[in-house]
Amino acid sequence: MLEHRPSEICISSITLAELRFGAEARRSRKLHRLISTFVEAVEVVSFDQPAADRFAAVAASLARRGEPIGTFDTLMAAHALSLGLTFVTNNTRHFERVVGLRTENWA
Repeated sequence: MLEHRPSEICISSITLAELRFGAEARRSRKLHRLISTFVEAVEVVSFDQPAADRFAAVAASLARRGEPIGTFDTLMAAHALSLGLTFVTNNTRHFERVVGLRTENWA
């Protein structure tokens, strides 16, 4: 991530929800503060109708093939696809099932 300026990075509002859920589940004020600091530096992109439409298509395709990846992951992947963006994850293998999704591992 250090190779990229914050202005070049965005996260989905779905990603933020997943991060906040993790912090809340752990009851971690420290994690909440870290998340808040991070989202101040990057753009949080709202999940919109094109993303919802893409989610429906991706989720149905994965289900037909018997390769679901979970709702949160499908939502985030579909959002990246709807925006034509690269999806950054340390689990690229998991997301290979999503046709057309470009992934990178910055770990």
